[in-house]
Amino acid sequence: MPHDFAIPGDWLTLAVLFVVGGVASAINTVAGGGSLLSFPSLIGFGVPSVEANATNAASLWPGSIGGAFGFRNLLSVAGHHLKTLLPPTLIGSVLGAWILIHSSPKSFDFAVPFLILLASLMLAFQARIKSWSIRHSREVSPLAGIVIQFFVALYGGYFGAGMGLMMLASFTLYIEGTIHELNAMKVWLGLVINFAATVLFLISGKVLLVACLAMALGGILGGYLAAVLSQKVDSEKLRIAIAVYGFAMSVYFFYRLVQSNLI
Repeated sequence: MPHDFAIPGDWLTLAVLFVVGGVASAINTVAGGGSLLSFPSLIGFGVPSVEANATNAASLWPGSIGGAFGFRNLLSVAGHHLKTLLPPTLIGSVLGAWILIHSSPKSFDFAVPFLILLASLMLAFQARIKSWSIRHSREVSPLAGIVIQFFVALYGGYFGAGMGLMMLASFTLYIEGTIHELNAMKVWLGLVINFAATVLFLISGKVLLVACLAMALGGILGGYLAAVLSQKVDSEKLRIAIAVYGFAMSVYFFYRLVQSNLI
């Protein structure tokens, strides 16, 4: 895919992307699944799927910085786990981003509907996944946990939607801690995954910088407002709505796949 592809730079387009970034970041803050909105939106503007995924990842991570620093008081408890999980997280995220960068457009186009469906299923069954992981808490060895984290980070570097739930569910299998401590680890390691992937995406030229900046600025504002207003939002209803939207998007992308004769 040529690197000179650019999204239209008119103010209306950038304003829409600003709003999309803000809403996606707010959704991530309150319920999760914001990429199910922002990624298809970029596709809707005609951005090729690989560039859309890279731009989406690069635009959303700044909005999570505030959340990460909000959990910094819990790092004294979770710090030793972070040190253990940081190497597999970095390696996995870099490998996932590398795979995406070197994927042919056709192969990623083929994967997109399946990835969106997977993320939507995880969001829809979030409560059951968490309940299952709690029932099986600390049944996995720390070494196996490191391997699990590597693959979660690899997925996060490659696509990312739903990786927060993957991490939170897997942590309960091998780490003893409160939900707040585990959530703090999820936020900080998620920041590492997105940052490492973003660096590679920027170096490779896969990020549409103007679109990314518009979405990132919206994401910072959206994340802040969501944190302030989150208690007034029914996160469960929002989660269900985003999951339904995700299922609709997966159907749409499966249809595109059939129309393009890739399946």
